[in-house]
Amino acid sequence: MHKTDQITAVILAGGMARRMGGVDKGWMELNGKPLIKHVLDLVGPQVGRTLINANRSLDAYGTLGFPVVTDLEGDFQGPLMGMATGLHHAATEWVLFAPCDSPNLPRNLAERMLDKAISEGSEIAVATDGKRMQPVVSLIKRSLLPSLMATLAEGERKIDRWYAIHNTTQVDFSDHPEAFINVNRRDDLSDLQQMPKILGFAAWSGTGKTTLLKQLIPALKEQGIRVGVVKHAHHRFDVDHPGKDSYEIRKAGADQMLICSGKRWALMVEQDQGDRPSLMHMINRMDHSLLDLVLVEGFKLEAFPKIELYRKAVGKPLMYQDDENIIAFASDEPQQLERDITQLDLNNIQQLTDFIKQYIKESDHR
Repeated sequence: MHKTDQITAVILAGGMARRMGGVDKGWMELNGKPLIKHVLDLVGPQVGRTLINANRSLDAYGTLGFPVVTDLEGDFQGPLMGMATGLHHAATEWVLFAPCDSPNLPRNLAERMLDKAISEGSEIAVATDGKRMQPVVSLIKRSLLPSLMATLAEGERKIDRWYAIHNTTQVDFSDHPEAFINVNRRDDLSDLQQMPKILGFAAWSGTGKTTLLKQLIPALKEQGIRVGVVKHAHHRFDVDHPGKDSYEIRKAGADQMLICSGKRWALMVEQDQGDRPSLMHMINRMDHSLLDLVLVEGFKLEAFPKIELYRKAVGKPLMYQDDENIIAFASDEPQQLERDITQLDLNNIQQLTDFIKQYIKESDHR
């Protein structure tokens, strides 16, 4: 028996979804099936038993083949009450909680959460995306039910405040940057449609990132892979020029300027993001329905899968030792590496193409 078979999963679908106008989010469709079905298909195989916490659409949830439990106390009191309900109905030592509107959760969520909780001797393990805690994605010891009920009786409804009184550890899932995107507004569904895979290139200036991209993109396109690229410009840049109508209109104060022809269109947005624009914010500006893969140049401080590009002649230190998100190392000559990651030939475009194809395939099953 696998260790995670001793976990009960509880899918939280008991909220009012006020920001969605009261629509039952679990039954909103993404890519042809309800959001909750996406979550069940991901989480169900990871655990021994699954429950659904819901307070409406009970007959519909009942058709999914899992027990449905309503809140121990009514009036839609929030996810903390849903957690208490799950702990009450579970019969296992550990209970895994996940929201019904996060359809990209990792396929190794339960195992990683349990491993971290056990290794840290914690009562609660909470997922983090590398920047912020995801409080409704958590693994909790069932023995904490009396504490949670007492907290609810005091009128507390903030999850993080209850976590704070217990031995809680955070589990870093920054290698899954898309995992915790959820649906809070109707527009979020369009952002989630067929979310493309993300892969970055980490390299020092002079390594030849742009030269590589110019060769790699046509090779990927020949394989039927639809490719987008996000590049972080480290200096002030402009894609428009003084004297052009679009430039003058934007400089006159337009916050957004869209210029188009029958061949292409461009949207220029004036938005102060400081020195570190958000990669996911930028990727969510792209049309996901037209992309299978987004290649990223720059954003080295963000956590997402990357290939390190290395040329000995550039004379710069290696990066992979300090960045666990580097999943492969491509150089112009073999290197003795201290960590077991895939080595690639930087000058072998076919080998790089094959690796990326496999990465996309494996990402679909993570």
